[in-house]
Formats: sequence, structure tokens, C-alpha cells
Amino acid sequence: MNSRIGPIQPPYDAETADMLAKWMPPGGAAEPLKLFRTLAHHPELMSRMRPLGAGLLGKGSLEARERELVIDRVCARCGCEYEWGVHVAAFGAAVGLSPEQLAGTKTASAEDALWSGRDALLIRLVDELHDQSTVSDGLWAELAGQWSIPQILELLVLVGWYHTIAFVANAARVQPEDWAARFPG
Repeated sequence: MNSRIGPIQPPYDAETADMLAKWMPPGGAAEPLKLFRTLAHHPELMSRMRPLGAGLLGKGSLEARERELVIDRVCARCGCEYEWGVHVAAFGAAVGLSPEQLAGTKTASAEDALWSGRDALLIRLVDELHDQSTVSDGLWAELAGQWSIPQILELLVLVGWYHTIAFVANAARVQPEDWAARFPG
């Protein structure tokens, strides 16, 4: 399917170039992601979104591996191959997720042998929030035994934030990055 909102194309005016640079890793020479260039159609919205996204990725209290497991599962459950593929390619191996675990974020249940106890809790958290928009008392108690209240709040926001990103990428039909992973076949 074709994009509904095509990403803006270079050359960028100075203000747009500066805004896009803030969304990308410092010092990188890569073209800004298509999602960011799509959001650039609404600079004010994009500028309001950046602090939360950057805070969750760069300044959060969660372990990077657990953060990425949650993001990958959210994107997989939302059918957002674009964002799943970006995170799998950019962070998956770097945070210690195996190829089987990365594929499992799309295909495996929380009971699958791929997941440790903590991993399974995170998978269950994403699935319950995705399916029911809440967390059961039993799962909440298990989460509270593993993560602090501030970390649980961060997990809840992380799941919600990546639902938002998935909704935007899916509805705008942002096309996959050439280098990104694709859903397992």
C-alpha cells in the first residue's frame, strides 16, 4: 500500500533540518526516519512529541533490553511492521535480544519457553493492556514484585506511547525503512 502522508523530502529548510536532527542520534549521517519526516508535516505537534519519546528511550529507568522487549511486543500486537522493524534492527541485538526472541515478539505467547519470568510478565503486560486497556490484579501484583512503582508507571506510559506511534505509522502508511527488519514470515 502507498503512503497516505508521504515523508517530507530534502532539501529541508533550516528550521525543519534542525527539528529532524533533534530526533536522530547525535552525530549520525543517516537520513532522518520516514516516520519523523512524516511527522514534520506538523512541526508543532512533532516538537511536543519529542520530549516524551526521547525521555522514554534515553532517560528511562527501565533496562534497555526490557524497554525494547515491550516496544517490540507493542508494535507487533498493533501490526506496526514499520516501528517494529526499526527497533528490531536498531536495538534488538544491541540490547541482548536473540533473533528467536525478536521474532517471538510477533509470534510467541507469554507462556513460550523463549521468555524468562520477567520477560513473560512484560509480554503479559503488553497483551493485557492491548486487549483490555487495563491490567488485572494478579498481573499487577506480579509486576509490583519485580519493578518499582515509578518503573511500572514508566512501563504503562511506554506501552501507550508506542500504541500512539503504531497508530500514526499504520494510519499514515509509513513505508518501511530499507534497512529495517520485517515481520517473521
